[in-house]
Amino acid sequence: MSRLRADQVPPKRRRNWTEDMNRLPGKARGTARTASATAVVLAAALLVVPAAHAQQPAPSETQVREAASALQKNQIDQAIALYTQALEDRALSNDRRAVIHNDRGVAQFRKQAYRAAVDDFNRAAQLYPEYAPLYNNRGNVLVALGAYKEAIKDFDRALVLSPGFAAAYANRASAQLRLGLVDQSVADYTRAIELAPQSAAAFNGRGQAHLQAERPHAAIRDLTRAVTLDPRFSPAYRNRAEARNQIEQFEEATEDLSRALTFDPSNLASYLARAEGYLASGNAQNAIKDYLRVLETDPKSVAAFIGRGRANAAAEQFDDALADLGKAIEFDPKNSQAYAVRAWIYRQMKQLDLAAKDLDRALKLEPVSVDAYWAEGELEEAKGDNDKAVAAFTKALNANPRHRATLASLTRLGLVATREETELAGAGVEKWRVLQSGEQYVAVNEAFPNVRVPLEMMGTGQPKLIEWERKKAPFANFGVLRFSAGTLNLPGAAAEAIESAAIIDLAAQTIIGMPVDKKGTRQATWTWDEGKLVVASAEGISEEFALKGVKGAPAGVAAAAAPAARRGAAPGEGPGPSKSGPPAWAPWAQPSSGGGNRQASRPQKPKSLFEMLFGN
Repeated sequence: MSRLRADQVPPKRRRNWTEDMNRLPGKARGTARTASATAVVLAAALLVVPAAHAQQPAPSETQVREAASALQKNQIDQAIALYTQALEDRALSNDRRAVIHNDRGVAQFRKQAYRAAVDDFNRAAQLYPEYAPLYNNRGNVLVALGAYKEAIKDFDRALVLSPGFAAAYANRASAQLRLGLVDQSVADYTRAIELAPQSAAAFNGRGQAHLQAERPHAAIRDLTRAVTLDPRFSPAYRNRAEARNQIEQFEEATEDLSRALTFDPSNLASYLARAEGYLASGNAQNAIKDYLRVLETDPKSVAAFIGRGRANAAAEQFDDALADLGKAIEFDPKNSQAYAVRAWIYRQMKQLDLAAKDLDRALKLEPVSVDAYWAEGELEEAKGDNDKAVAAFTKALNANPRHRATLASLTRLGLVATREETELAGAGVEKWRVLQSGEQYVAVNEAFPNVRVPLEMMGTGQPKLIEWERKKAPFANFGVLRFSAGTLNLPGAAAEAIESAAIIDLAAQTIIGMPVDKKGTRQATWTWDEGKLVVASAEGISEEFALKGVKGAPAGVAAAAAPAARRGAAPGEGPGPSKSGPPAWAPWAQPSSGGGNRQASRPQKPKSLFEMLFGN
């Protein structure tokens, strides 16, 4: 019988769920991708059924128990050997033998022996086709191989056999998210959370789905719940750092990355992201240390060399900066960003001829490059030709309308880049208006010119402001803007109208939280206390917000709030004094597409990388 080969795709697919699944679609890979900028954490581990579930006593049961214990201790080879010995027992019934094959398949998966894992799951399906966990587990192997559509079929089968299988819902949600099916993913994660409300991984997965849908406040709610349930869950800290970066909570994001590294100190993506955060806050020396940690493990990391080059340039250590960019180009000669950043460094050093040569290389490698256009504008400005500089900056904005460094450069030239927004008629309340740009909505009020409230839609429809509540003393510096966030339509459930509420610190002119105020017939409860606000949201999640400036608030604390002013130095002036936002000179200082408080000159840190995990 032919078996799955991870490096070969047979010409046909079998359609019978109970047959050997020994063919994969063309997306199958020989090895799993263990890290991706769009990866999400699998919501549950491959299930191992303990020996206590055996349907009949057998001499092999001691070996099965020992194998399960070894697997729990991560003694994978020993576990595989013991399961193999147990399978030699000819007295095993078919269903019991299937369970042991399933368990050995789990061990093979953890060893990254994907072909052997699928062989075990296929055999289990032949012996016991009604056994739901094997389909969930085989689906996870297919996810690891990049065969997401085939994985969803296995999760579907698991749920047909076991409709209350929370792990299968969460794992199907993970596969759907990788295919860009965000709404379906959120629905499945929600169902998984309903079935297993203590699952930190399910909250983490849904948080990541919200991130992909550009709902950072919703993501923070779920990710906070994840780390509350499991304070050592490093992926949730990394993902929450990304969400916080999107709403300009840079210091809090760096703290989250430090927590992630406490529990997962070997994760290079976290070091890269934290280095970006340090560099954003003007702490070039700490950034250099983190880049060095990456390079100690991965001496050919182009991203780390480019990043450390930026950090060295920020510290005016230009020789070291050029050496780093030289290494990046040595390891990746076709990296357009490396040439663009080196051009910017030469511009800082007033070596305009060398800057022009690198800029030319960058544009030849990548004709449409926001970094190269920005560097071109910087170079033209250094030459004294502001008209050409503006033309280059305009090209950069056409490539990325929210490129922070370009916006800062234009502001320095006395120009303002405006986005194309249209007012949504009939959606406002009092002096608040709703503006639309593409699929994004924001509420604005001329009385608070620096406040832009992102209206995160949690369902279908368009937003509509419901109520503006300005609190009275001692909370007079705070206000709550309630709005309709759409209608949620989940499979097998009645449609539910969603109402959210933005909590605004009017003194700092920031959004400190956005809980769900109403979901169907469920209503949130709000408790305003000295120094804090506790909201038991309609989603069943309790959130606590520190209220800066209110009696009882910890000194210097504004949980979920960032300083109102986020300024950096002009290009060529080194890092700015702010500890909260990226300096304006940084070519990597780009805003997210999510909501938040924005000004044309306010720089913002890019998203961090994060990894997908296969764990229990």
